[in-house]
Amino acid sequence: MACAGSPPRLRLLLLVLSSCAVAAAADAFRCATPPDEGPTIRILHAFGPCSPLRESARFDSWEDTVMDLMTRDESRLAYLASLATAGRSFVPVASGRQLLQIPNYVVRASVGTPAQPMLIALDTSNDAAWVPCTACAGCPSASPSFDPSRSTTYRPLPCGSPQCGQVPNPSCPAGATSCSFNLTYGASSLQAGLAQDSLALASDVVQSYTFGCLQKVTGNSIPPQGLLGLGRGTLSFLSQTKGLYGATFSYCLPSFKSLNFSGTLRLGPVGQPKNMKTTPLLSSPRRSSLYYVNMIGIRVGRRVLDIPPSAFTFDAATGAGTILDSGTMFTRLVAPAYAALRDEFRRRVKAAGPVTSLGGFDTCYNGAVTPPGITLMFTGMNVTLPPDNILIHSTAGSITCLAMAGAPDNVNSVLNVVANMQQQNHRVLFDVPNARIGFAREACTTA
Repeated sequence: MACAGSPPRLRLLLLVLSSCAVAAAADAFRCATPPDEGPTIRILHAFGPCSPLRESARFDSWEDTVMDLMTRDESRLAYLASLATAGRSFVPVASGRQLLQIPNYVVRASVGTPAQPMLIALDTSNDAAWVPCTACAGCPSASPSFDPSRSTTYRPLPCGSPQCGQVPNPSCPAGATSCSFNLTYGASSLQAGLAQDSLALASDVVQSYTFGCLQKVTGNSIPPQGLLGLGRGTLSFLSQTKGLYGATFSYCLPSFKSLNFSGTLRLGPVGQPKNMKTTPLLSSPRRSSLYYVNMIGIRVGRRVLDIPPSAFTFDAATGAGTILDSGTMFTRLVAPAYAALRDEFRRRVKAAGPVTSLGGFDTCYNGAVTPPGITLMFTGMNVTLPPDNILIHSTAGSITCLAMAGAPDNVNSVLNVVANMQQQNHRVLFDVPNARIGFAREACTTA
């Protein structure tokens, strides 16, 4: 052999090289796996002998490799731990009546990077989110506004973006590079630029959230620091965070007289009540964002009122029926339903004296009133209102009124609205994937 007369060191080197060659050949043979075929895909360990990633992750020893894998495992376990609480977030809620003189409830939120804090109103009957931006014409000057120039993550959306086709009344005039849209809110008209930025609620940050940056406002009925739409449309908070919260949320609204953030908005299916009565959630293509339920009657005391079924009948085509709404303060009932409730209420409290009126309330009394129990009856669920959800008092406390009214004589004359005053101090569940609405008593008002 050529190696027979070679020096010992050379023979050892040749032996090592030969062994390496044999090992390399064995590895090459072992790694000569057939190609992927159809739905069958070969799997390799990232640091295995056949992995193309192995060369980019060289370690001095197997111990170093194991230590690196353990470090990666620790990071992975931290990630898995975060998933255990992902899909859940508790956001404090306060009455906008006391803080901002608006009928909505508000949450503390932040927009942009670095975060710019705002008190944003919640609205279950709207989809779009919007905040007042600097240089907005007609926005409340005394309230904070969002400054896009201070955010490193702010991005206007172009006219060709999918979101531009999803907002109400999009506008892309000739020469425009970014999308704008127009909408009405109450008695106000809004014009906004469509944009994306980070949105923070509690400890969760939603990246690239699509919202409107208000540019012009006519009227004074908007929440002064912005709005978060909790409806069911494509640009609503539920749709944009579906992967995080599973299109599920609940809230407990404190008394509108409370000054504290004692209510909570629970986001995601985790942490929601397990045992609560529910009623089916209905949908109307005419008003697709609204949360329709099937109200079947009203009981005062033990008496079920004589109300024609047509007053409650859900009609998907016309939008008639009953909805839950967080942005309306006082429940409105269609004419025959309200007349029956009002008349029975008056009959039960006639000893309180003559009936007077106060503003839009037509059933008021001088002094204190002990109200009868009022129960809203839904398919599969009854909700009995506590006295604080039935009566409204004048500032001086000398006049007490039934805190409900008839539906307005307009397009909403066929719509019953269960408003936020009647929902307060209840945990109200909106479970869109399972098409249900739930109610459970929960005291969330603090002094």
